[in-house]
Amino acid sequence: MKDKAYVTWDEVKGKLNITPEQEAEIQLEEDIIEAIIEARRKNNLSQRELSKITGIKQPAIARIEKRINSPQASTLIKLLFPMGYTIRVVPIEKVTMENKQNKNQK
Repeated sequence: MKDKAYVTWDEVKGKLNITPEQEAEIQLEEDIIEAIIEARRKNNLSQRELSKITGIKQPAIARIEKRINSPQASTLIKLLFPMGYTIRVVPIEKVTMENKQNKNQK
């Protein structure tokens, strides 16, 4: 049988041996970045405009939004605060329930 020209994400993921904690960390970072993008769009800001009000260079914002760079906590605060957002620590159970409810609403 001929080898496939590609592999699926599930095949790659299975070989990575990612722990549940690592998977949760990856998902959390993805959720945070999505929230930043959503906040920027709700505020009708371009990356360049967000750069001007935060002092964070536009290419750095682009790298965060493209998931090339992981933002530090101080960068998250600098990005979110001028748009009227903050970061909050909540119990994992609460987040899990909210995610399930959001998926059911879609």
